[in-house]
Amino acid sequence: MTKPVEVNPEESPQALFAYELRRYRLEAGLVQAELARKIGYATSVVGMVETARRPPGKRFAELCDQVFGLDGVLTRLCSIARWETVPEFFRDWMDVEQEATLLRSWDPLLIPGLFQIEAYARRVIEGEPGLTTAQRDEHIASRLRRKAILARESPPVIVTLMDESVLHRPLGGRAVMREQLEYLLDIAQNPKVTIQVVPYSAESTSGMLSAFTLAELQGSPHIVYVESSAHGQVIEDRPTLARVAARYEAIRAEAHAQYLSLQLIKDVMKQWT
Repeated sequence: MTKPVEVNPEESPQALFAYELRRYRLEAGLVQAELARKIGYATSVVGMVETARRPPGKRFAELCDQVFGLDGVLTRLCSIARWETVPEFFRDWMDVEQEATLLRSWDPLLIPGLFQIEAYARRVIEGEPGLTTAQRDEHIASRLRRKAILARESPPVIVTLMDESVLHRPLGGRAVMREQLEYLLDIAQNPKVTIQVVPYSAESTSGMLSAFTLAELQGSPHIVYVESSAHGQVIEDRPTLARVAARYEAIRAEAHAQYLSLQLIKDVMKQWT
């Protein structure tokens, strides 16, 4: 008998859906073929969704809710797994980020989203004009779910550059900033994570235009996500990628080494006590 594939529900929203689908199926006493017949899908589709090899469709989730007698539980998880709670322009990047083997980011204004604690993220998102309370809460939850990639058995390598001013910008108050910087120091202990700070003294002009992240996917060329005031943009054309990669290396050349960066973070953290 083939041993079932173990899915870690903390690995990603899609993995959480897969885990919960299998749990509800087993509680209902159904094998995959029986569930497939009840919802009108191939057994192979059920198997791929349960092992997080295929994202769930909305209709698939709705039918499963009906079979298990659930009040939209899987449908809501489906919207999360498909990143429907994040702004539309950001969804393509979410798929890239989840599959990346290497992420290299630069941010001149904020702690990067993958490293934001909830209180810091809330203060950042609260500043977005026009959001309802429900939309704001959804965006915060989505941002925190992105961090699940750090808990994977094989997380991507992440190299983050940030401007020194980010450490001093009082978002959320002193207690929030102290907790946020403590989190940076903790996450930097992960061997897959490198955090480097570009000091004021560098006067680096290469990174003043915008924040951006370069992603490398196994077997695929680099992809870049560039921030802007209106919305972000996912770019794949080679000439632009080459220019952004060159800009990243120019910024990194001005940055402190990680050990000096972490000491700077510790020193600034004391100021937020």
